[in-house]
Amino acid sequence: MITLYGHEMSGNSYKVRLFLELLHLDYEWIKVDLMKGEQKSPDYLALNPFGQVPVLIDDTIKLTDAQAILVYLARQYGGEQWLPVDALPLAQVIRWLSTTAGEVRQGPENARLYHLFGATSINIERAQQKADYILTQLDRHLSTRTWLEFERPTIADVAVFPYVALAQDGKIDLNAYPQVLTWIDRVKHLPGFIGMAGIGELVAA
Repeated sequence: MITLYGHEMSGNSYKVRLFLELLHLDYEWIKVDLMKGEQKSPDYLALNPFGQVPVLIDDTIKLTDAQAILVYLARQYGGEQWLPVDALPLAQVIRWLSTTAGEVRQGPENARLYHLFGATSINIERAQQKADYILTQLDRHLSTRTWLEFERPTIADVAVFPYVALAQDGKIDLNAYPQVLTWIDRVKHLPGFIGMAGIGELVAA
């Protein structure tokens, strides 16, 4: 049995939950109440010493970090459709996982943290500049293709999607990026898609 620990407002928790749904896998969802500091409790720190969500348990396997979890689920349950085996296409997908942890985090994700959660330690001007940069790059990239890589969705799309789709929470207007909006809509129409607050309503597990 797969168990996913996370929070409903966490984009990183959501991307794992979304992928589990896209793979049509059964799992148990356990909420970690970040507002109450449950991620710092001894029991949770035993699962993830970094005190972060999400955490995925699959039988005897324990994994942290959303991007790493996506790789595991794709290889274990999703097959080459979601994560290629050959060196070049594999590298093309992994590149977007790095972009997620880099430019997407520094831009749309940080802007959301600032405006929605009051993270005043974030330089909002820099976050807005980073957001415009990566969204412009995505818009250009998607002007010639349907998905981020190849002609099918992969974990590249699942990884990048949440914080881009949630950009409005960071007061970023996506109307300036029409190809990104079309891609967001395309992801929303994948079989098994679920939303979250800010991206449609989350279907209760």
